[in-house]
Amino acid sequence: MTTTTRYIAFLRAVNVGGRTVKMERLRALFTELGLADVGSYIQSGNVFFGTGEPDRAALTLRIEEHLAEALGYPVPVMLRTVDEVAALLAAEPFAGIEAAPDVRLVVEFLSEPLPADFPIPYTSPKGGYEVIGADAGAAYVVIHLQDGRWRTGSKLFGPSYRGSATARFLHTTAKILAAAGKA
Repeated sequence: MTTTTRYIAFLRAVNVGGRTVKMERLRALFTELGLADVGSYIQSGNVFFGTGEPDRAALTLRIEEHLAEALGYPVPVMLRTVDEVAALLAAEPFAGIEAAPDVRLVVEFLSEPLPADFPIPYTSPKGGYEVIGADAGAAYVVIHLQDGRWRTGSKLFGPSYRGSATARFLHTTAKILAAAGKA
């Protein structure tokens, strides 16, 4: 008997920097891979689906290769089960910190854990963001509005981090989970 696992694919580089992909097209690309009950949430590259494939690393690679071939550019994929995202939110990684007009709570989904030497908690030199925690699959970042801008920098985790990351606001992550659960 095959067990179906429900996944959420958090995609990086979708609908940013002039790379526009309609969600209908993105869902079709996932369906072409034989994935079941494919759905999406908003335009920032959040796709959920079911599959009986047991090897997450192989599935991630298969999705990334298919998207790169179809779209003409690499799309890093951070694949999490619905249960993993639910556990992340239940753990309340931002407990005691409130979002505000000048404060954003961000989950950075990681393709690989942060380097062992990355200090946590970490505050950026100019105070634009703080990494308040991390686990193998995500880092928890508080971003502060400074001079009317959100400043995180392109190397959020320093030059030694070789993986990929894609950010979602905490409240958006909860909405993605809810949408994935309804599909």
